[in-house]
Amino acid sequence: MKSAAGAPPAPPEPTARWRPHPLDVVAVVLAVAGAVCALTGLLPRAETTGTLHRILPLLLFLGTVIVLAELTAVAGVFDVLASRLAIASRGRWAALFLLCGGLATVTTLVLNLDTTAVLLTPVLLALARTLRVPAGPLAVTTVWLANTASLLLPVSNLTNLLAADRVGLTPLAYAERMALPQLAAVTATMALLWYAWWRRERPDGGRFIPPAPHVPADPVLHRTALAGCLLFVAGILAGVEIGLASTVALALVLVGFVIRSPATLRAQLVPVRLLLFVVGLFLVVQTLGRHGLDDLVAGLVGADGGAVGALRAGGTGALLANAVNNLPAYLAGESVLPTVDHTRLLALLIGTNVGPLAAPWASLATLLWFERCRAAGVAVPVRRFVLTSALLAVVGTLAAVGALLLVG
Repeated sequence: MKSAAGAPPAPPEPTARWRPHPLDVVAVVLAVAGAVCALTGLLPRAETTGTLHRILPLLLFLGTVIVLAELTAVAGVFDVLASRLAIASRGRWAALFLLCGGLATVTTLVLNLDTTAVLLTPVLLALARTLRVPAGPLAVTTVWLANTASLLLPVSNLTNLLAADRVGLTPLAYAERMALPQLAAVTATMALLWYAWWRRERPDGGRFIPPAPHVPADPVLHRTALAGCLLFVAGILAGVEIGLASTVALALVLVGFVIRSPATLRAQLVPVRLLLFVVGLFLVVQTLGRHGLDDLVAGLVGADGGAVGALRAGGTGALLANAVNNLPAYLAGESVLPTVDHTRLLALLIGTNVGPLAAPWASLATLLWFERCRAAGVAVPVRRFVLTSALLAVVGTLAAVGALLLVG
């Protein structure tokens, strides 16, 4: 059969084959491995039940807060904040550095580190293109502060939720204990960010042309999403259970999207990959602990108390995080520390939060950040990134553990 013009019709375009993302494969493999551990008895039924009971509230929080953050990004909240920061800096490179660092810190503290890595990274990369400035400093700002600014609140990091539950602290009491370590970690991060990245790549004269204000496509949705985030923060400060706070905040934002943009609400918003990853990782690490991992980690952590013990715990957390991943590193360290040894437990937490920077797989946030940079076509110098990140892992961990010891 020929077309009206007499030429044979063009052959149909080949259908693109779907290929799973590497992180999808990792999540499914971990989930299957965890199920095998539970079903074969490698992990006894009582321990399996206890582990699942412990992580169910965490899964509720993770699922709701990630969807909340995704919808907040769709509503333009992050874009508006980024453009206003650039305008507020009045074209001064140093002022933009402080404001971008502040935004990344607040986003990590309030919404969690994965939000900063996944949602704020593309916003700052787009801002760099708009301002016609190097993207490297803005990109590294998000990944460094996604990790090092995740100490202050239980919601900032999944490991914090586990630690706060272990030591029996309310969100405000936990924040009071970790405030000085968090300040030390962020100070070390900002200092190294400036000298290793921002100062080296500042534009001529240290100035740039500020952008026009970003106008959200739907102002009503923008205000609704912003109100949901503020409600979430207020709930945390009021001592509401974090899973409940994130669920209520998400419900408010969902109502806005149902009314204004129902097509945005897709099943893909639910972070299935992350939830499978967490469940599988908990079960696998619990099983490995029963079969030799606990003994290895106990040897690394040691039995020393005081400053030496805290520094050793923090160093072990950072080392294991870069060797495998920060979540199993924390779980393995927690399992060998006495329940009443709060100082060494929090030092271990610092190592697994601030330390996982030297290797791309050291934290899920770092892996997601690499993915976002690749998708945006931004190539961060690998050698320079690894060397400066390793330096920050050491300096930041030492500074934060030292601050923890000062708190007492």
